[in-house]
Amino acid sequence: MKKNVNLRRMLALGLSISILMCATACSKEEQMRAEIDPDTPVSAVQFPLKETRELSFITSAPATSTQNPNERVIFQRLEQQTNVHIKWTCFVADQFSDKKNLALAQFGNLPDGLFNAGMNDYDLLRYAKQGIIIPLENLIDKYMPNLQAVFEQYPEYRTMSTAPDGHIYAFPWIEQLGSGKEAIQAIGDIPYINKKWLDYLGLDIPTTTEELEQVLIAFRDHAQELKEAFQIEGDVIPMSFIINNGDQDPAILINGFGGGYGDTGDHFAVTDEGKVIYTSVQEGYKEGIQWLHKLVEEKLVDPEAFTQEWSTYVAKGKNHRYGLCFTWDISNIDNNVDYVMLPALTGPDGLRNITRQNNSETSGYDRGRCVLTTSCRDTALAAAWIDQMYAPLQSPQNNWGSYGETDSFNIFEMSTNQAGQPMLKHMDLGDQSPVEVREAQSVNGPLAILNDYYDVYVTEPDDAKWRLDHMHETYLQDMHSKYVYPNVFMSIEDTNKVSQYDTDIKKYAEQKKADWILNGGVDQEWDAYLDKMEKYGLSEYLAIKQRYFDQYQASLAEEKMKDKG
Repeated sequence: MKKNVNLRRMLALGLSISILMCATACSKEEQMRAEIDPDTPVSAVQFPLKETRELSFITSAPATSTQNPNERVIFQRLEQQTNVHIKWTCFVADQFSDKKNLALAQFGNLPDGLFNAGMNDYDLLRYAKQGIIIPLENLIDKYMPNLQAVFEQYPEYRTMSTAPDGHIYAFPWIEQLGSGKEAIQAIGDIPYINKKWLDYLGLDIPTTTEELEQVLIAFRDHAQELKEAFQIEGDVIPMSFIINNGDQDPAILINGFGGGYGDTGDHFAVTDEGKVIYTSVQEGYKEGIQWLHKLVEEKLVDPEAFTQEWSTYVAKGKNHRYGLCFTWDISNIDNNVDYVMLPALTGPDGLRNITRQNNSETSGYDRGRCVLTTSCRDTALAAAWIDQMYAPLQSPQNNWGSYGETDSFNIFEMSTNQAGQPMLKHMDLGDQSPVEVREAQSVNGPLAILNDYYDVYVTEPDDAKWRLDHMHETYLQDMHSKYVYPNVFMSIEDTNKVSQYDTDIKKYAEQKKADWILNGGVDQEWDAYLDKMEKYGLSEYLAIKQRYFDQYQASLAEEKMKDKG
């Protein structure tokens, strides 16, 4: 009898615990649902609010600027317009990564969100899994008409922002300057050739690999003459670069070899049939590397090109020592008066092509720019406030800087467009450093600047316009490839796999690239190189990349069909 009583007690206790656990879990689940899909009426978050409300955010700022975001004119105006006060925790930009991770480890003391989150795909997925950040898609659809309008106009941005589990975990940063083949990001490693030297020596701008070689030889053979004529400090350098350094790499020169894919920053390309390939295992790549080594043998290449850092590269450029160099903007190295963009070179077999940079189809895009945490108790207000960052007159200010500063230089003045509506007009900075002015005024964070905005809400920056115009004239006709690899969102498992593959495969490919250009030997070592790339998992790596490329194309087609419907 006693056993039965004890048994009944144990069963009752177990049932009570189960009910309690279920209630707790259900309560937590209901709370989460309320957070990501609140029933707050949209009218309740119309700005300006009747009473002041407060939100808390983590952000970052350059060391050279104020560390109190509320001292910035942009945030002061936003507070006046919304009646929302932001309690900021600001970290110096170069310490932000470590400080941010420490802050997020304090689970019971999280802010409402991170304004400049700086999160990669792995961060977004792991913090979501840990219950630190929340899904945002319901908030976007209900409380964010500005961002929603961007997604409707460009469904690819919604596709790129959506994780494999169907959720959106971050508000993106979007900056369009041109689109497709005319996007400013289409080419990064632009070769700039010294037009002043060409004119002095009576030479035309080269259009083939053979012609470029002869021009570089002329720069070498007339070095002393050029040095005296233009009062150059230091030795004349026919060609310089920084190997395996993104925009400073010479890979664009080898697009005319083999299949015409050359080499890209991440070493991936997509054929017109939609097949993902690794550029640095193609026969054309091998031929291009052999030719670059020939230039080294002929003493046409800066010996420091394989070891130098950015500061050294720039210092030599500022002394006007380069015949040919590679970078995003020549003004960062020398000036845009003496140099012109070198066109796509026709290779030995008559091929002429420019392989665009991957991720460039949709211009500038950062998936993990801003997040909300599970500590945010007023997600409707937070989403509505963040949506103000996507307003067409607000986004350019967040990105570049503001107007109406009384004690410093302004990026903009408030003007009007042809229809008489307000428009931000870029000011002539004169001798002011654009970088320094931007750092003093801009706030970054989530934003969207679309091509449609130029000359309607904001003027195009002069330096960007110069680059776009010259790219269009020089390269557009030779961008033959149909696809670029898009900015896909992989699962956390595949993100980890890709990270490991990239560490091994990319490191080895770039090591051999530098070695072969400098010392030769690519032909003799090629088969062994291919074998080793396979041992590192290249086929598996390509299979993962192919799967996500195919999924992206299918998702994009689906989003476009939804919009039509």
